[in-house]
Amino acid sequence: MSSADGERDGGAAGAPPEQLALIRESVRQAKGPKAKPRTWRGAALAGELPVARVLVDKGVLHLDRYFDYAVPEELDADARPGVRVRVRFGAGRHRVRDGRREGGGLIDGFLVERLAESDYSGPLAALAQVVSPEPVLSAELLGLARAVADRYAGSLADVLQLAVPPRSARAEQKPSPAPLPPPGVPEAGSWARYERGAGFLEALASGGAPRAVWNALPGPEWSEEIARAVAATLASGRGALVVVPDGRAAGRVDAALTALLGEGRHALLTADAGPEKRYRQWLAVRRGSVRAVVGTRAAMFAPVRDLGLVAIWDDGDDSHSEQHAPQPHAREVLLLRAALDKCGFLLGSWSCTVEAAQLVASGWARPLVASREQVRAAAPLVRTVGDGDLARDEAARAARLPTLAWQAVREGLKHGPVLVQVPRRGYVPRMACAQCRAAARCRHCAGPLEGQDAGVLRCGWCGVAENSWHCPECGGFRLRAQIVGARRTAEELGRAFPAVPVRTSGREQVLDTVPGTPALVVSTPGAEPVADGGYAAALLLDGWAMLGRPDLRAGEDALRRWVAAGSLVRPQGVGGTVVVVAEPTLRPVQALVRWDPVGHAVRELAERGELGFPPVSRMAAVAGGAGAVAEFLAAVELPPDAEVLGPVPMVVPVASTGRARRVGDPPVGEQWERALIRVRPGSGGALAAALKAAQAARMARGGGDVVRVRVDPPDIG
Repeated sequence: MSSADGERDGGAAGAPPEQLALIRESVRQAKGPKAKPRTWRGAALAGELPVARVLVDKGVLHLDRYFDYAVPEELDADARPGVRVRVRFGAGRHRVRDGRREGGGLIDGFLVERLAESDYSGPLAALAQVVSPEPVLSAELLGLARAVADRYAGSLADVLQLAVPPRSARAEQKPSPAPLPPPGVPEAGSWARYERGAGFLEALASGGAPRAVWNALPGPEWSEEIARAVAATLASGRGALVVVPDGRAAGRVDAALTALLGEGRHALLTADAGPEKRYRQWLAVRRGSVRAVVGTRAAMFAPVRDLGLVAIWDDGDDSHSEQHAPQPHAREVLLLRAALDKCGFLLGSWSCTVEAAQLVASGWARPLVASREQVRAAAPLVRTVGDGDLARDEAARAARLPTLAWQAVREGLKHGPVLVQVPRRGYVPRMACAQCRAAARCRHCAGPLEGQDAGVLRCGWCGVAENSWHCPECGGFRLRAQIVGARRTAEELGRAFPAVPVRTSGREQVLDTVPGTPALVVSTPGAEPVADGGYAAALLLDGWAMLGRPDLRAGEDALRRWVAAGSLVRPQGVGGTVVVVAEPTLRPVQALVRWDPVGHAVRELAERGELGFPPVSRMAAVAGGAGAVAEFLAAVELPPDAEVLGPVPMVVPVASTGRARRVGDPPVGEQWERALIRVRPGSGGALAAALKAAQAARMARGGGDVVRVRVDPPDIG
C-alpha cells in the first residue's frame, strides 16, 4: 500500500498512520527481503556472473530461445546451471523501475548458464525464485533435447517436458545410495547361439561401441540376453540404457538384471512406479548412483552418466512413438544419443522393421542373427489356411474357424495352453456382406455398421439403426462379421471346449503370465501373456483384416504381431504349431512360414526405395483446415528437392460413438485436409527447419486456424 492510499483510506485496516509509518521504516531498514519477492526491487546483484540465461517453459515455437535475467545476490549460491527456476515473463520495456524490468506472470524454467554480461542491451528482470538447488538439466541432456527438437521441428521446452520428470520435493530430500563398483564380465550364455553374439559382448566389455541390429530367436531368452549386454557394458565402467515398449517387458528385463547382477545396480523407470518413486529413481541415475536404466518410452531421455550402450526392444511397437509434442520416436532418440555420446547401439526384436533393415543396409550397424539351423530349431511349425481352404471347409463357414484350426486346438490342449490371437478387442463386430465381403456402410453417413448384442445393426459413427440393409455391390442381404472381437471369440471357444478354462487378455485386463496347464488364452495383439514352458499351439485369426489396413506398414506390422505371438509357442521339435488364417501367397504370410522377418524387411526396403517412401525418404505431414493448410504451404520455404503430395481430406469420423479419439484427429465437427511433404534423406534437417520457421511465424502473428505439423508420421496411408 502506498502513502497516498493510506491517507485516502484513513487507515482502513484499523491502524493509525503513525503505526503504518513505523512499519514502512522497519521494512526500509531490513538488510534484505524477508518474504518471497516479486521483483527483487533494490536487491544487490551477484558479484560474479550476475546474468542467468534461462529457458522458459513456453512450448510455442516463436519463443524457442533463451532469455537473460539478473541474478540477485541472495540467489547466487543456488542459481547454478541446470536448476529449476521461476521467472517473470511478459513485461514490456515500459515497465522499468530503478533499472529493473518489472511485471509479467510467473513461469517455470531452467537455468542454462551464468554469464558475466548479457547480449540484451535493455534492462533485465531478476530471477524470481530458485525452485530447487538440485541440478536436473545437464549439458548432455540439453544438447540431446536440442537435437530432438531440431529433428522434429519442435520447441526445446516441449522436449524438456518429456525429458525431465515433474519435481518431488520429498524425493529430492532423500540421498541416493553410493554407487557400486563395476561387476565382472558376464558369460556369453545364450548369446553364443548368434554368429557374432559373443564378439558383441566382448566389444562392450572392453570399452568399445559396437552397433548392431539383433534378430532375436523365438523364446523367452531375449530379456536375459539384454541383461548380459547391460552387464558387459557396466563391467567396462560405463552406463547402459534399455527402452522397452511396455511395463510387462520392463519387468522381465528388470527381473533378468536382478538375477544376473543383484539389487542396486539398475533403475526401473516406468509410469507404474508412481511420480515420487520414479523421480527418486531418476535422481539416482542423475546423481551417478545407478549406471543402468530399464524403462518404457520416457526413459529414452534418462540422464545416464558415461553412456556406453543404448538398446531398444521391439522398435516397431506403437508405444515407442510419443504422443506429446513434438512426438519423437524412441528409436530415433536413441540413434541421436548413440551419435552424440559415441556409444554402442543395440536394436533388438523377434521381427525386423524396415528402419532396422536400413541401418544394416547403410553400413551404420551390423546384423546380429543366428544361423538357419538355430532358427529352425527354435521356431514353431507354421501352417496356413487361405480363402480357398475356407470356401471348401464346412466348419469354417459355420463357426469362422477352419478344421485345421480346430484340430490344432484339440491337439495342443492335450499338452498345454493354446493361444488365440484376435485382431480386435471387445464384442461388437463390424459387419460385411457374406457373399462379396464388401463392408456394410450406413446410408446416412457411410459409417461402418456394427452388430449389437440384441442382433440390431447400428452405425458406429452416427448411431442410427439399420433395419433393411442390402449390399450395394452384389445385392445380397446376408451379413457376416468382419472381425469378431476377443470376448466374442472367447465365448465361441468356451462353448466348443466346455471342459477347458478360457482366459482373455486385452485392454481392460492384460495378463502377464499363465500357467502351463491346458487352457485357451484369447488375446489381442500385443497383450499375449507368457505361458510357463511356452504355448503348445497358437491360432492367428482374421489375418486378412490385419493385412488389409490402408497403411504403408500394414504388412510389416501384421508380420511383427504374428512373429511376436509365434515366439511364445514351443519349438517345432516338441510339437509347437502355429496356424495363421490368411492367404498363403501373400509376402508377410510366406515370411512367417519361413520365419524370415529380416528377408521381408529387406524386400520392403527395396520397394520403398523404388517408390520414394520412408525411410528411404524423409516425410512430414501438415494437417488442418483447407484454407489454413493452403496458406501454410504457400508461406513455407521448402528445400529445392521437396515434393508436396496433396492436400487430401482426412478420412476421420466426425462424431464417433464407438471409437476413442486419437492424437492428431481434427476437432469434432471439423473437416480437415492433410498434405505430405517428401524430401531425400539428406534434406530432412532442412525440411524440419523450414516447417519450424513457418509455424513459428504463424504463431507470432497470432490468430488463424490451427495447423498441425508432424515430422515422420507413423501412418501415411
